[in-house]
Amino acid sequence: LELLAKTGVLMEDNRALELMTGAGADVDLDTKIVKIPPYVVEDAIRSAPSKVILAGRDHNRDLVLESTRVHFTNFSEGVMINDPYTGEYREPMKEDLVRAARVIDYLDEVDFCEKAIGAHEVDQTSVPLHNAEAFLTNTTKHCAFGPGNGKLLNKILEMAAAIVGGFKELAKRPIVSFTTCPVSPFKFVGECCDIIMESARNNVVCNILSMAMAGGTAPVTLAGTLVNHNAEILAGITLSQATRRGAPVIYGSSTTAMDLKMATAAVGTPECALISGAVARLARYYALPSYVAGG
Repeated sequence: LELLAKTGVLMEDNRALELMTGAGADVDLDTKIVKIPPYVVEDAIRSAPSKVILAGRDHNRDLVLESTRVHFTNFSEGVMINDPYTGEYREPMKEDLVRAARVIDYLDEVDFCEKAIGAHEVDQTSVPLHNAEAFLTNTTKHCAFGPGNGKLLNKILEMAAAIVGGFKELAKRPIVSFTTCPVSPFKFVGECCDIIMESARNNVVCNILSMAMAGGTAPVTLAGTLVNHNAEILAGITLSQATRRGAPVIYGSSTTAMDLKMATAAVGTPECALISGAVARLARYYALPSYVAGG
């Protein structure tokens, strides 16, 4: 709370700056630094739902995220694959997403779908739409996507509405949710703000997920990294609630330590597991559903 009030975060989107001003934050329009008083953050935490529903196309695939309920999903997003038929190590294509979605749909151990890979052969400005089409038409489970920006997010919602029978049905049972990541440390680029705001306006779940790296984009200590991480997520939740009070959010994490030799994010490590465990406890402290990756 002290960090958000005194140091603040950078938000590139002018609409986000207007909303944060209206919520009671101290906004510098020249630097786009937003300093958020503790009472504003705490009010946003209280207004965010403690339970969210991730609906599937099949009602039997619905998930409830709250308190100590635990579910599993596949990891996202692989940038290369080993072709299961030729053994070739290559970039993934849209057909690979179709196959991945069908495998994930079959596996009882995987409770909902994240896009495991991306379609590299299509126009990358519209790739979220191709990814969504490949997954939404090949699984009965809930799907989570990084939509790229707010415009594409709304297009994906149109696709989901067509599947379930219209926007009224989609409002009752959203079969998609969205993920977005601040840029550590403390930067919300325009697309990130856009996704948070459009998710809130549409009343669909937004997983606000930090990918801070201890020793790189966050302090080298895990405790310091958690302060960095927590501030970013709480700022994103505050923007969500300033857009629409009661909008569903997930307290997300793909935060880990940086491999100081290779300058890469080290997932599946003891440090990642410790951070993920701490993130889950923080989310429970705030009575928010959580998501942790790579532990």
